[in-house]
Amino acid sequence: MRLAAIVTLLLGFAGLAPLAPAQATAAASAPGSPVVSTVRSLEQRQSKNLIGAAEEMPAEKYTYRPTPEQMTFAHLVMHIAESNNSLCARIAGEKPSEVKLSETDSKDVLSKSLKESFTYCEQVLAKADDSELAQPVVLFGGRTGTKAAALIYLAADWADHYSAAAMYLRLNGMLPPSAKK
Repeated sequence: MRLAAIVTLLLGFAGLAPLAPAQATAAASAPGSPVVSTVRSLEQRQSKNLIGAAEEMPAEKYTYRPTPEQMTFAHLVMHIAESNNSLCARIAGEKPSEVKLSETDSKDVLSKSLKESFTYCEQVLAKADDSELAQPVVLFGGRTGTKAAALIYLAADWADHYSAAAMYLRLNGMLPPSAKK
């Protein structure tokens, strides 16, 4: 199976749309690291969308939850920042930092933490390459996996989290960043 087909298959499993032609070409032409290059491209798009969603939602709506069983928007933003920090630390071979966040924190605190988590991931992904994909890492819940698994979970999380954020925005009469021209 060709690498491009594998990446497309992984994106499908992660619920992500295929990369734009320019992104796909850049990822496929990356010498020796097409998988990490693809995740870098996804991070560029998803960080804009997720940070944009956090900024779009008014502060007074951070306590919004569609149903009593679902998390608040604030909890979603907090969860994304924590997930980014944890998975990117695993990819970097570092111990995840213990960022103390609460869903009762202000929009400014949560948005800042989200931005910082994406900055950290960008720094980690800039240093990562495909030669490390088979290295073992400890994932959530103490499960062992590979750096490849951490990268795939990271990309899948961005898709999952953005779909939730977009839904929360739409339920409050706002367009998510990816729906704006």
